[in-house]
Amino acid sequence: MSAAVRSIESNVTEVRAEPELTDGFHLVIDALKLNGITNVYNVPGIPITDLGRMMQAEGMRVISFRHEQNAGNAAAIAGFLTQKPGVCLTVSAPGFLNGLTALANATTNCFPMILISGSSEREIVDLQQGDYEEMDQLAIAKPLCKAAFRVLHAQDIAIGVARAIRAAVSGRPGGVYLDLPAKLFSQVMDAEAGRKSLVKVIDPAPAQIPAPSAVKRAMDVLKAAKRPLIILGKGAAYAQADDAIRALIEKSGIPFLPMSMAKGILPDTHPQCAGAARSLVLKEADTVMLIGARLNWLLSHGKGKAWGEAPKKFIQIDIEPKEMDSNVEIAAPVVGDIGSCVSAFLGEIERGWTAPPSAWTDAVKAKRDENVAKMAPRLMNNRSPMDFHGALGALRTVIKERPDAILVNEGANTLDLARGIIDMYQPRKRLDVGTWGVMGIGMGFAIAAAIETGKPVLAVEGDSAFGFSGMEIETICRYNLPVCIVVFNNNGIYRGTDTNPAGTDPATTVFVANSRYDVMMQAFGGVGVNATTPDELKRAVDAAMDSGKPTLINAVIDPAAGSESGRIGNLNPQSVLKKKQPTPEGAETRAPGVA
Repeated sequence: MSAAVRSIESNVTEVRAEPELTDGFHLVIDALKLNGITNVYNVPGIPITDLGRMMQAEGMRVISFRHEQNAGNAAAIAGFLTQKPGVCLTVSAPGFLNGLTALANATTNCFPMILISGSSEREIVDLQQGDYEEMDQLAIAKPLCKAAFRVLHAQDIAIGVARAIRAAVSGRPGGVYLDLPAKLFSQVMDAEAGRKSLVKVIDPAPAQIPAPSAVKRAMDVLKAAKRPLIILGKGAAYAQADDAIRALIEKSGIPFLPMSMAKGILPDTHPQCAGAARSLVLKEADTVMLIGARLNWLLSHGKGKAWGEAPKKFIQIDIEPKEMDSNVEIAAPVVGDIGSCVSAFLGEIERGWTAPPSAWTDAVKAKRDENVAKMAPRLMNNRSPMDFHGALGALRTVIKERPDAILVNEGANTLDLARGIIDMYQPRKRLDVGTWGVMGIGMGFAIAAAIETGKPVLAVEGDSAFGFSGMEIETICRYNLPVCIVVFNNNGIYRGTDTNPAGTDPATTVFVANSRYDVMMQAFGGVGVNATTPDELKRAVDAAMDSGKPTLINAVIDPAAGSESGRIGNLNPQSVLKKKQPTPEGAETRAPGVA
């Protein structure tokens, strides 16, 4: 064998002996996939554009949005629906900040979510040398989420992802921030070492069994009640302990009041549902069991006029011990995961229980039936232009006929009235603004609901709320999602009839009159319909839900319909000044009551 041949063979051997390599891009993807995360919601750009492309190449579904806040909202509600952290992927600095609102909202609402953002290089950021989109993102995120981590080395990527997953779903779920500097993605390491670094998170949200003494104490309080009430919060819906909750309520015979995102755990038409008798049960109940619900502003903090003068004892089931006594004394705190706690109570009920006095349950039923009867004629009107009740009455029938559809709801009057009018029949089918009451969740929630469940989605939007995320109708059309959007268009925020007393610009709450939101949908290839009566609205929604095509229906609502701030006008401060005050000579002229 010649020396030349031996030299060629030696070179080939050396080439074959080179180790297989991997990089930061692939390690992020492998770590997510290993833990069952296959859907990502993102807005591409520097430095994460290639990461999104590679995720698609590796079989992940990457849904690209027009704004990071909407992508973040999608990830958050994906977490609520699946009990796995939804992942939002953003660019650095401004993109990160856009996603931060959704991250903070996810934490407040206890939705498991991970915001992954590319970031500038640490050595330049720390010296404030002016890098591209320079920002200390980790420091900014920390106060607004449950946990925040930064990964600097490729070999630590899997640990970073694992810690983020566990933090997001363990205990009380919430938002987690994961900071990945640009340089991390191109770091290279041995592929076998990379595979060994991967971490599959085992039992990330372990059951937390309640103390038997806590269950006994709570049962003693419940057994002594003459007018008991169970309140179900969205934590109860998230827990997916539907069968146990239903059995507890039905076997106990206690009336229940579902908060808006808990509607459907038991149907709103269930004989024990007190949704249509809310004022009565809050005022008159003597013992209240909270299951996955917090005594925050949505329940008037458990005190005051809404709760009446009758003394109350509270039993609270929550996985977070610090939630107890947050507003009022909790007579029987029960700390644990909802599934385990409810099962423990169910066992006690089955061992011996006396149903609540019929005087109480009959009173609740009578008030519920009375209020339903009063509301019925208002929901059946076919006026043009529509009022909120007529339009929502039509949509109420749609959901009754299609209980498997997912309802997304936001707005002021549109939200507040829909909560009480549209009955839900299955759990986790109603998604709305939640604890903060923040507008702009609509399109993100609708997109994720369609992606994660494959079910048809009906998004009922106030015209103001729709404006926060309306550009995502292009995203809905691009991915051809079965989403029907109904925009309640009354030409403004709350109403479209306000005037500017100065007679110059339009009033602050007024939009362009007679806007045609349906034409926006047509611009992107979707179906647009203008509906002027409840009958037209019902036919248009039915056609959209039957077809599965992206559809937007412009529901023409009387501009005079609606009230200030919906049903929470009491939270809107009013000026005590009744007329314009004299303006001191030389002072700047300003509107009355404006400091």
